[in-house]
Amino acid sequence: MLNGKKIIVVLPAYNAAATLERTYREIPKDIVDDVILVDDCSRDQTVRVAKELGITAFVHEKNLGYGGNQKTCYRESLKRGADIVVMLHPDYQYTPNLIPALVSMICYGEYDAAIASRILGKGALVGGMPLYKYFFNRILTLVQNILIGQKFSEYHTGYRAFSKEVLETLPLEENSNDFVFDNQMLAQMVYFDFRVAEISCPTRYTPESSSINFIRSAIYGLGVLKVSVKYFISKRFGVYDKVFDRNGRRLNS
Repeated sequence: MLNGKKIIVVLPAYNAAATLERTYREIPKDIVDDVILVDDCSRDQTVRVAKELGITAFVHEKNLGYGGNQKTCYRESLKRGADIVVMLHPDYQYTPNLIPALVSMICYGEYDAAIASRILGKGALVGGMPLYKYFFNRILTLVQNILIGQKFSEYHTGYRAFSKEVLETLPLEENSNDFVFDNQMLAQMVYFDFRVAEISCPTRYTPESSSINFIRSAIYGLGVLKVSVKYFISKRFGVYDKVFDRNGRRLNS
């Protein structure tokens, strides 16, 4: 715990057997109360490795997608009484050493959520981020900041922490089960006036790091723009989309 808050780290996993142990070993157990892994029907030994490490694991019988995986992560962490939930990829792309920094932004009441940005600082390209991904990250972030009215350094990081109130309030069941889930969630937090902080995070791209190809990246980019346009229309003209509906389906509904 930190400041009396129960902290749970969730690991949305897919074929993460090669990197799971390294990721888990670096999680700071002095403040983290529990670690939950959700396996999205992996084809490797992810579940076996998780059990050997003593990690609580939930297994999808069929692949639900990245967003579907996260929904299970947050649902199960709330059942376990989490006050703060940290979403960390088990592919070792993000350093677990920043968990204390992320959760401290929330547990003392200054923010409701925190994201770890690969763009703050100068480490993205040095850390191995492909040039085309860096370029589109910057372009998409610029357009999204204009449409959503924010000044985030990026919208596409997969390293985030949330308060219980965020996870219980957002209509997350209305979100996509695909990669655009992260983007929808960040737009929702802004829409519902939650306070979101950013910290700088080094980038670590290795052959084991999960990544989507150029075509999937292009599809994701179009999805991201769609989310931002819907946000703009909902805010400016009151034409509500289910993703931004306060009465939309929540995880505990």
